[in-house]
Amino acid sequence: MHTVVVGTSGTTAADVIAVARGDARVELSPEALDALARARETVDALAAKPEPVYGVSTGFGALATRHIGQELRGRLQRNIVRSHAAGMGPRVEREVVRALMFLRLKTVASGHTGVRPLVARTMADLLNAGITPVVHEYGSLGCSGDLAPLSHCALALMGEGDAEGPDGTVRPAGDLLAEHGITPVELREKEGLALLNGTDGMLGMLVMALADLEKLYKTADVTAALTLEALLGTDRVLRPELHAIRPHPGQAAAAANMLAVLDGSGLVGHFQVDEAPRVQDAYSVRCAPQVAGAGRDTMAHARLVAERELAAAVDNPVVLPDGRVESNGNFHGAPVAYVLDFLAVAAADLGSIAERRTDRLLDKNRSHGLPPFLADDAGVDSGLMIAQYTQAALVSEMKRLAVPASADSIPSSAMQEDHVSMGWSAARKLRTAIGNLNRILAVELYAATRAIELRHGLTPAPASRAVIDALRAAGVQGPGPDRFLAPDLDAADVFVREGGVVAAVEPVTGPLA
Repeated sequence: MHTVVVGTSGTTAADVIAVARGDARVELSPEALDALARARETVDALAAKPEPVYGVSTGFGALATRHIGQELRGRLQRNIVRSHAAGMGPRVEREVVRALMFLRLKTVASGHTGVRPLVARTMADLLNAGITPVVHEYGSLGCSGDLAPLSHCALALMGEGDAEGPDGTVRPAGDLLAEHGITPVELREKEGLALLNGTDGMLGMLVMALADLEKLYKTADVTAALTLEALLGTDRVLRPELHAIRPHPGQAAAAANMLAVLDGSGLVGHFQVDEAPRVQDAYSVRCAPQVAGAGRDTMAHARLVAERELAAAVDNPVVLPDGRVESNGNFHGAPVAYVLDFLAVAAADLGSIAERRTDRLLDKNRSHGLPPFLADDAGVDSGLMIAQYTQAALVSEMKRLAVPASADSIPSSAMQEDHVSMGWSAARKLRTAIGNLNRILAVELYAATRAIELRHGLTPAPASRAVIDALRAAGVQGPGPDRFLAPDLDAADVFVREGGVVAAVEPVTGPLA
């Protein structure tokens, strides 16, 4: 099994995905253990002093003015975890919780939190045992970090609350820890606070969203190329010299992908089928690289933000190398929240343009000779009419999901936390949007492949043929009389989600950009 070693200098997106989705084993480096021990010595020294230090010998948030005596500090740390584990609603996905736990461990291992090595080791033990705390949908305002979600994870470290075991069954966390020989943690000064104060949930979801969107943007280039081909469009607009004079890198990459897919096609070139000559294709076809390219460039910016956050130690207060323990605002989720919202906007636009191309394939007045709704016997058969309705409903929801969560703020903690990021909410709606985008592209793929097969006597590009063959091998049927359509659409959705489009194309085209 792959092992991820956590050091003091952050982690990578690949490591987050390996732990969250691949159940990679986690280990702490000797460097991290040394840094943890040194920082803990600083916290212990401050805890022994009579002067109050925030998070060490005081209350929290609006209650930070109270000095807490040594006899109550263990109780204080337990209580912050218990009281903050106040989430409600449906359970959050296992992969999100594992990403959140791993990213919190990343910050703890930096040596800036003052947590004992024992606590970090127990965090790694939970991940390695496949114990996943139950985290709920609602409870985070994205500031001071993802408090409620992280609290539910910290609760499991204490042997309290509920968790999912490696067999997928939800049980009391204490029972699961005992079965795996893991001793619950007795929290000491600052440790409860250090386990809660981070952007780990929203960051984990950002990292996974970027991985999913990278695959979907390549898929969208392929489906756009297939639609262009099915509509007998021109590939001249994809030539690199046209994109060189507007040097957005994402646009050039999308155009190059489409051109590679269309190489060798016998359908492109504006064949005329009982109509006047076309000078140019509609925007949804001709401008596909511009829209997909803008989304790619948005992803590049989001990836930069993610990389910075992956290198960060997000906690409050933090232990600095010179021994100072300083309060700060680095837990605020604004940098992550903004790009999560930006990605939702880009995904909505990509879904919207894909739906417009699908609608064009189904309209006999704009499809250049294809049968109405790609039906076998139009009138008797409805073809893909309602598949486009479903696609349109998904697009409409994506537009609603594109409304930025980060533009909102709601005060909390008796106005101490009076401006929050809503980054967790931005991440949650982006996950929904990505699922919708996958389905939208699956519908376009379904329609475009059927349309190409209805162009009798014309030969598609080798890459297009490879996609059609792979889709049919996956159980998605081709043209014919009306049938129960939902199973075909579900199979196409799975095919897209599992990377089937890109996997079918790249042996022909080489790696897509």
